[in-house]
Amino acid sequence: MSATFGPAGNAESFPYKSSVDAPRWLGELGLDCYEYQCGKGVRVKEDTAVALGRQAQEHGVALSLHAPYFINLANPDPESQEKTIGYITSSCLVADQMGATRVVIHSGALMKRTREEAMNIALPFLRRIVAVCEDQGFGHITLCPETMGKINQLGDLDEVLRLCQVHESLIPCVDFGHLYARSLGKDEGAEAVERMLSRMESELGTDRASRFHSHFSHIEFTPNGGEKCHRTFDDNGGYGPAWEPLAQAVAERGWSPTFICESAGTQAEDALTMKRIYQSYL
Repeated sequence: MSATFGPAGNAESFPYKSSVDAPRWLGELGLDCYEYQCGKGVRVKEDTAVALGRQAQEHGVALSLHAPYFINLANPDPESQEKTIGYITSSCLVADQMGATRVVIHSGALMKRTREEAMNIALPFLRRIVAVCEDQGFGHITLCPETMGKINQLGDLDEVLRLCQVHESLIPCVDFGHLYARSLGKDEGAEAVERMLSRMESELGTDRASRFHSHFSHIEFTPNGGEKCHRTFDDNGGYGPAWEPLAQAVAERGWSPTFICESAGTQAEDALTMKRIYQSYL
């Protein structure tokens, strides 16, 4: 088993008119996964999803899907919760049509609550979401709560691991750029990587931890808020986190996570760089 690498994107992200062609292009580049973006809403026709899935299978590209960005697990409003369930089940439907096996969901915002108050809303709500997805026939789709980049958002590593303990089917989406940004650059380097991976293993067990989903990019942050914007590997300015310590640690552990590169416009190129560096440590 080994890690897989690919970009996040949609039709506008690649040199093709249609996202249906993206898996062929990525396969030719030597990448092996792709995360389709539904951040602004789930607006994918069934025939498009099926065609994309067919291309992905033909070219050996594993698919995941990012659910709408405006999902907030910590919002207690009943109407908002019903909408959130709709966003997630719609994402699962499209993922199923594509043959995607994972759907990434944002953890949410604090909304002027303490972190524990927000978590006490999110935990039972996520449990309900998992039950609804199973009832609607999407139990085979893995939901991946994501670590968030802004300090005032729910979703540091420990919080996401607590969310994942709601149900054994849940897998964390660990965005190392987000963790770097919300820690104001402290979660960086070999020591931080080992601490984070060991924490995941102790909380979830080796099997689940070793298959974690991940986003990675260099990120610019602000001293008060955390994440400001994504950067590319070629951007000057000392943006982190460094990829090499994480690549080495995953290779040495023999883990097989999925790494989705979210660089600002060079996500496919930077995903290739990530894959080459990772393979050098095998």
